[in-house]
Amino acid sequence: MSILSRSIALGLGLSAAALGFSQSAWAVPSFARQTGLACAACHTTYPELTSFGRLFKLNGYTLTGLQQVQASAGGGMPALKINEIPPFSAMFQTSYSNVGKARPQGSGDYVQNNTIQFPRQMSFFFAGEMSPHMGSFIQFTYEPSPDHFTIDNTDIRYANHATFGGDDLIYGLDLNNNPTVEDVWQDTPAWGFPFIHSSIGYGFGYSPQIFNLGQTVAGLGGYAMWDDTVYADVSVYRSEQPGSPTRLPTDTPALVNGVAPYWRLALQHNFGPNYLEVGTYGIYLNATPASNGGGSLSSTSATDAYLDTGIDAQYERQFGDNSLVVRGTYVHENQTLDASHAIGAVSNTSDTLNTVRLNGTYHFGDSKSVSLGYFNNWGSSDALLYSGNVGSLTVKPGSGSLSGSPDTTGYLLQAAYLPWQNIQVGVQYTGYTKFNGASSNYDGAGRSASDNNTVFLYGWFMW
Repeated sequence: MSILSRSIALGLGLSAAALGFSQSAWAVPSFARQTGLACAACHTTYPELTSFGRLFKLNGYTLTGLQQVQASAGGGMPALKINEIPPFSAMFQTSYSNVGKARPQGSGDYVQNNTIQFPRQMSFFFAGEMSPHMGSFIQFTYEPSPDHFTIDNTDIRYANHATFGGDDLIYGLDLNNNPTVEDVWQDTPAWGFPFIHSSIGYGFGYSPQIFNLGQTVAGLGGYAMWDDTVYADVSVYRSEQPGSPTRLPTDTPALVNGVAPYWRLALQHNFGPNYLEVGTYGIYLNATPASNGGGSLSSTSATDAYLDTGIDAQYERQFGDNSLVVRGTYVHENQTLDASHAIGAVSNTSDTLNTVRLNGTYHFGDSKSVSLGYFNNWGSSDALLYSGNVGSLTVKPGSGSLSGSPDTTGYLLQAAYLPWQNIQVGVQYTGYTKFNGASSNYDGAGRSASDNNTVFLYGWFMW
């Protein structure tokens, strides 16, 4: 592993209009209990959001049909207004994974093949209206390794409405722990496809930092949607590392120096049965690296800098009860690695890294879907950065790059079935045509990219 490796209540009239476009979102049943609407109102195959789901999130998760406890503070101002039913939900995932060629025993990276995970992941959510104009999506997740619960994706927001230029303006404040988790489209990193994948397999290779910052930072920002057309968001992030107050894990960059600004701009438009969103987003990090090289951090006052700039698009089309969703994003990262170079963690003082992710899903009503995805990562060769070594640890067969290249290309095939709207089962196949710079012997230990091909079966239960 390298030091660079990994969404005011809405009116019923709005609800009825939005339900006319049937696409699905990150569904937790506490939202369904709160609104009195089925999961399919906000989602197609969860967690994909429909137009209504996007508005529900932008308005702070506050639409409710529940009885509420209310109290007045005098002067007609409400001092308390909360739902009688607490907004709690749970999630359980179980899976089976098979990797084309098992990792060798004794490699330091050995994982039993044909692995059953029970659970693969288990989560509890506090998700729904907190008070007028305020709501939350807070996730606590248990994973078998490292065998404990931790804070997961969290999004707490205040939302309100105003009129600007004669048109409606939704605006708000957002507190979250993962850049792009506040986004309402499924083409940016936090909610990007695939929405579930094998934790036993080899993933998607080295990717820009904006893909890897979840739960290691905390940020506050403001957002606005004008005339249901123009969306903008500006936030700032600081390092926030539960259980690790002094440095980030070794597969993420390092401590963020100062604040990291994040920006987002998108345009959306409905035309007949079609919907299109196009946008741009990015983040700038100035970071002190983890001391994974041969030197000491005390030997340099330099820092590393990462500038990630992305573009994205999402297209949706209705075909009667069926629908097609096509999504894509491209991110280019400029890396200035003065500090990492000074401590011997990288070969170059500057590198670049690029990622393209394209995918499409065809929904058969609300119960079945098939998906096809493509991913491609490429960038500067750096013998130390992509060696697979972490400090004094020995390279793990399958993890490093013999050529020092991060180039990885592959595809995904997926079929999903929802017998009920809160239960999903599926099968996914991930294939690699290139991994860490080569199609064969990419790690110097004889492993081919196709050896990493992974079959993944899963069950995803929400209640």
